[in-house]
Amino acid sequence: MNYSLVIHNLLRWVVLIFGVWAVIAALFAVISKREYKNSDNKLSLFFMISCDLQLLMGMILYFTGMWFDRVREGMAEVMKNPGERFFAVEHALMMIIAWMLVHVGRTMVKKADTDVQKHKRTLIYFGIALLIILAMIPWPFRSEIARPLFRI
Repeated sequence: MNYSLVIHNLLRWVVLIFGVWAVIAALFAVISKREYKNSDNKLSLFFMISCDLQLLMGMILYFTGMWFDRVREGMAEVMKNPGERFFAVEHALMMIIAWMLVHVGRTMVKKADTDVQKHKRTLIYFGIALLIILAMIPWPFRSEIARPLFRI
């Protein structure tokens, strides 16, 4: 059993829970024009930390697993196979972009002058990152790249 893959799979749910929670909280805060609280800051921090851990596990999987070997053997062959291309290139690249958006978003939130700006920036940056994450997860209904919801 590949324990790194099990951890990566379980961390997906942690990332999604904190991401959805942060985006929904920001949406309601924008609508209600409420102040930016310490709990909002902590929620964004937990989302960022969960993304950091997920990226770390993903990089361990990528560089110690077959995907990196396949890329080194021949990128042209990897690009011809949609399933291999997804994991070797698309999933990895887009998840790194989502991770960057979370970090940039958190920085932009800290630099915002007003509470409304903080909530709007949280909503925009985390919302886009969450959409990318959701699109790049190998859900069971995606035929070429399907993976189980839970690996235990």
